[in-house]
Amino acid sequence: MDFNNIINDIISFIASPPDAGWLVILKILVIVFFLILLVFIVIFTFWKTSWLKIRILLDFFEFFTYRPYGVKKLAKQWAKIMTRLASGLESEYKLAVIEADSMFDDILKKMGYSGETLGERLKKISSAILPNIEEIGQAHKIRNNIVHDPDFRLSLDEAKKALTIYEKALTELGAL
Repeated sequence: MDFNNIINDIISFIASPPDAGWLVILKILVIVFFLILLVFIVIFTFWKTSWLKIRILLDFFEFFTYRPYGVKKLAKQWAKIMTRLASGLESEYKLAVIEADSMFDDILKKMGYSGETLGERLKKISSAILPNIEEIGQAHKIRNNIVHDPDFRLSLDEAKKALTIYEKALTELGAL
């Protein structure tokens, strides 16, 4: 046999196979398998990159729960802060105020308020957005005293007052 004859036989077999029925079924199965594989790759890629989660699932949860996504997590964090008051220790009161201030600051950052410190962000908020903006400033001063003055004493009543101020502000912002 000649090499040219072998190539011609292969080309003629590919161009018009003798029994094409099984070949059509094979083509259909390969196409279906390819499409299923493609769908899985796309879904897996979106899931791993969190694009699908951010764009679709978050909107879905917000729509059906009537609350912004992540409020449940913030509520748990706030409950943990409030349990610190039940300990009866001044150090826990101080830590509760610091954590509440930090939580409030994080929420302002996520809302897009610019500034390096919470004090700078508070200056950019009007009383129309937060009616108790002056009280928040006082609570933030308590936090600063706790952090910067090691001899600062914080009573349970002062801690409760500061946490009530932060709770009211967080509720006004829709975070709690």
